[in-house]
Amino acid sequence: MDLTPLLAVNVFDFSWLASPEAWVALLTLTVMEVVLGIDNIVFISILVDRLPVEERPRARFLGLGFAMVTRILLLLCISWVMQLKEPLFALLGHEVSGKDLILILGGLFLLAKSTKEIHHKVEGHEEGHATTTGRAALGAILVQIAVLDLVFSLDSVITAVGMVDHVMVMVIAVLISVGFMMIFAGTVSDFISRHPTVKILALSFLLLIGTTLIAEGFHLHFQKGYVYFAMAFSVFVEMLNIRSANKRKAHG
Repeated sequence: MDLTPLLAVNVFDFSWLASPEAWVALLTLTVMEVVLGIDNIVFISILVDRLPVEERPRARFLGLGFAMVTRILLLLCISWVMQLKEPLFALLGHEVSGKDLILILGGLFLLAKSTKEIHHKVEGHEEGHATTTGRAALGAILVQIAVLDLVFSLDSVITAVGMVDHVMVMVIAVLISVGFMMIFAGTVSDFISRHPTVKILALSFLLLIGTTLIAEGFHLHFQKGYVYFAMAFSVFVEMLNIRSANKRKAHG
């Protein structure tokens, strides 16, 4: 793909409005951004569940706001993003670029965070001190969200660069997708909070996503469709379990 038009960024170029192909690309990219944004929603939902109830909507809004701003800033710095693909050093026989390093560190962070959350959930050390520290807890959680937003946004932006030739199309797709996520993030977060088994399943998804980030950092590419299919099938089975449990309660 020729990146020359993107490297000479003109955000206010609206010539694409007359192109049917650009509108199709906008629709496709928006759907792709929503799918990739599922990772953000799950991660944010897990973290804000450790906050007092009244703080959760604010944390979700700020977290998704960070995601939107990060994506747009990266889109406006396309030339810097593409430079991240240049090798920095070799590790285990593989050249590691700035992008690879961000993916590997982000994946390790996600693995560590998910494992810690699973430990808290299974061992019974729930919200505890985190829900009583007020602004300090909110600040710490927003920092963690911002770190993962950078990793997820980098992946999202590079995907966008490979699909679309107009920066404004990418920006609009990001705005629409984040708006969509803001609408449904509260519902997803509340559902995860109400069902402990769903929370464990969501944390397992984050472990899987962390592993895929590390694999991508070492250039071990595989179809993400398989990962999302496995996640969707697991959610389907869990929904059947919840429905069955609710029926037993109703008849009990």
